[in-house]
Amino acid sequence: MIRKSPTLLTCAVFVLAFSLTGDADAQDWAKKMFTEFKHDFGNVARGAKAEHRFEIQNIYKETVHIASVRTSCGCTSPSIEKDTLATWEKGAIVAKFNTRSFIGQRGATVTVTIDQPFYAEVQLRVDGYIRSDVVFDPGVVAFGETSQGEATETKIEVTYAGRSTWEIKDIESANEHLQARFGKTTREGGKVSYEIFVKLDERAPAGYLQDQLVLITNDANRKQIPIAVEGRVVPAIEIKPAPFSFGEIEPNSTVTKTLVVTAKKPFRILSVHCADDCFEFQTANVEKAVHVIPVTFKATEHPGEIEQAIAIDTDLNGGLQVKCTATATVRAS
Repeated sequence: MIRKSPTLLTCAVFVLAFSLTGDADAQDWAKKMFTEFKHDFGNVARGAKAEHRFEIQNIYKETVHIASVRTSCGCTSPSIEKDTLATWEKGAIVAKFNTRSFIGQRGATVTVTIDQPFYAEVQLRVDGYIRSDVVFDPGVVAFGETSQGEATETKIEVTYAGRSTWEIKDIESANEHLQARFGKTTREGGKVSYEIFVKLDERAPAGYLQDQLVLITNDANRKQIPIAVEGRVVPAIEIKPAPFSFGEIEPNSTVTKTLVVTAKKPFRILSVHCADDCFEFQTANVEKAVHVIPVTFKATEHPGEIEQAIAIDTDLNGGLQVKCTATATVRAS
């Protein structure tokens, strides 16, 4: 049984404490919401998509509002992913490197202005080298939307202008679901063109894909060139409601609610299970596209918050398993 008891902080306490030691330190309450303050894009190709998310999470009781962002250089365009954050909500400041308009070594300071619950500024830094001799078309490996359990493939072209002996030697990926192959299309003078075919296999999990491949070249000075990869794998099975909440429950009481599990084609539910025996499930061994599963929660005498993962095994796509999170709060007696 997992019981959660988060500790909230109050901005006013930090502002009062830091104001006694100087204005610079008074900004630290805002910095505590960020996990990083700098990012190096490394060597990127002309026209390549190069973006970085500086994640921010509101760890305070008060609502936080991000008023604006500004940049010290036109080589970087910043944006606010979510300007108002309630307690524990996450957002991001997105820094986009303008690889079509600039070349060479570039860098920018992005200043984030927060005006609620108190005024503060946080500075973020991005750097990178935009190559003028390597061009991607398009600038990102974009899969778009694909259904879970189905493989998909797309293509990107790489053009190099410079040494006649320049070559792509390999393509590396840290994602086991991405495979790439490449072939030379033209070599004329100092210009070399390649086609790169990137496959997302049928085992890729549902959700948004944001990753990268790395080109390995024979360029001794700048051997590696990253390529951004993005897309969305649409779940083959959908669970509602998600998250699955029982709300507040009296000690030693029993509550039953239903999970609805749907897919585009009929399937069987083989089993439903979780690590907590306070949950019981009723399933039918039938093949259909919509399954309604009664879930019964039996509260103990112990008060607190409960959070458990429920796993549903199916025969879809060779044995697909899906999960959802069930929560409940047992009141104090």
